[in-house]
Amino acid sequence: MDAVRAADHDRYVSALYAPADRRDALFSLYAFNAEISAIRDRIHEPLPGEVRLQWWRDVIAAEGEATGNPLADALKATFSAHRLPKSALDNMLEARIFDLYDDPMPSRTDLEGYCGETAAALIQFAAMVLDPVEAPRFAELAGRAGCAQAMTGLLLLLPLHRRRGQCFVPADVLAAAGSSPEEFIKGDGGPGAQRGVAAMIALAREHLAAFEQGASALPASLRAAFLPLALSRAYLDRMESHSPLDGVVRLSALHRHWLLLRRASKGWPPL
Repeated sequence: MDAVRAADHDRYVSALYAPADRRDALFSLYAFNAEISAIRDRIHEPLPGEVRLQWWRDVIAAEGEATGNPLADALKATFSAHRLPKSALDNMLEARIFDLYDDPMPSRTDLEGYCGETAAALIQFAAMVLDPVEAPRFAELAGRAGCAQAMTGLLLLLPLHRRRGQCFVPADVLAAAGSSPEEFIKGDGGPGAQRGVAAMIALAREHLAAFEQGASALPASLRAAFLPLALSRAYLDRMESHSPLDGVVRLSALHRHWLLLRRASKGWPPL
């Protein structure tokens, strides 16, 4: 819980709206996600990062063995108790290898695949913890939600990624905007970079709209798994007037808490 509160406050708050007997499992999933998301921040070369990802793969594959690592043992207990698919976790770790390198995201299809194996998989894990009977019915909706959430998150991290020389805006999107990954990460990126960001925002909105269209059918039992999506539209709206090319886009803590509370209590029918 403390790890999630420090590293991913929005998911921390969303987990507090889950039933008390499910929170520890959610915190283990969210802490694990924060851990593997931050590997790039702690390495100087990709290879040690790949070794760390492989360690997690081996830990989860090993049946019933305590590791002495509190997070790893909590995650193993969550996967065992809730019968979560280890193959999806393996795909998540494989997708995270991309984070360790500076290769540009090739295409929109590749980006959607990356989002599906990372953010969407995490939402689906959380849904299975909360209600294993209902969760499979909303796997497609989790895919849309994950794309919207991950793309919004990548836009929020765009200043950091550009400093590193990373480009998550797909190369085919940038080409259509009159730019390229190399141009995008240098200087102000020019008009093509602005058009590329606008296209990325539009893509995130497309997935968010598809999620919101089906979200009114979500049962209350699954709401906490999807709750972080309550912030996506507000972040995207803010980006229309404060481009992430110009610096980090923020929402106040009070505003975020209000959006989460509103969705936790009322769900996703039109407000």
